[in-house]
Amino acid sequence: MDISLVSTIIILGTAAGICIPVGGLIASFEHIRPNWLEQEFRHFLIAFGGGILLGAVSVVLVPEGTAFMSDSVFSIPFVLAGGLTFFLIERLLDLRRRESPQLMAMVLDYVPEAIALGGLIALGSPVAPLLALLIGLQNLPEGFNAYRELKSQNNTSPRKTLLTMSLLVPVGPLAGITGYSFLSEHEPIMGAIMLFSAGGILYLIFQDIAPQSRLKKHWAPPLGAVFGFCFALFAEMLTHSA
Repeated sequence: MDISLVSTIIILGTAAGICIPVGGLIASFEHIRPNWLEQEFRHFLIAFGGGILLGAVSVVLVPEGTAFMSDSVFSIPFVLAGGLTFFLIERLLDLRRRESPQLMAMVLDYVPEAIALGGLIALGSPVAPLLALLIGLQNLPEGFNAYRELKSQNNTSPRKTLLTMSLLVPVGPLAGITGYSFLSEHEPIMGAIMLFSAGGILYLIFQDIAPQSRLKKHWAPPLGAVFGFCFALFAEMLTHSA
């Protein structure tokens, strides 16, 4: 086991995970005035997170995942399996009734992406830092909205809610080390995990995140999705030009 690579995984995974409680901390400053600004800002962040997720799917997870599977047509069933699995999990937990799509999106896309991150670092892939950046950026708005959901459901203090969210930070490094340990020599399996994650993310975007981001007679939320996707695309271009 290469200590320097493990250290990189821990640093990048922790940095991405810290964005979860940071997003919650931003959300704890409630009652932005005027009220329309608070609503606009929250929906903008939801849409921005959706744009980042879409960017992660289109510029990292699908291209890299299919490449690891030698551009085989058998890549497609893994995308479908991801969407169907996330659908079944949502139905099982009845999250729509409990109105926690952001929390589910944050956890379910965070873990497989972090596993893939560990595998990419082990292989020395140039897109590994890009994936870490996108994970962190999507965790920020998801953490923001998950804080609001947790607090409204459980009616707990801000400190306790942030502490609960902070417990998710080590998940990234642990998942990354798992990917490093078991996937570095199994590229097709890592590709399958990335494609599975992509399918699940696509389901979450159109089932939960996109409907939440809409505000009547407001245009900032959909523009937030465009900004998020363009940021992911720009970061990918920088990676390949370096």
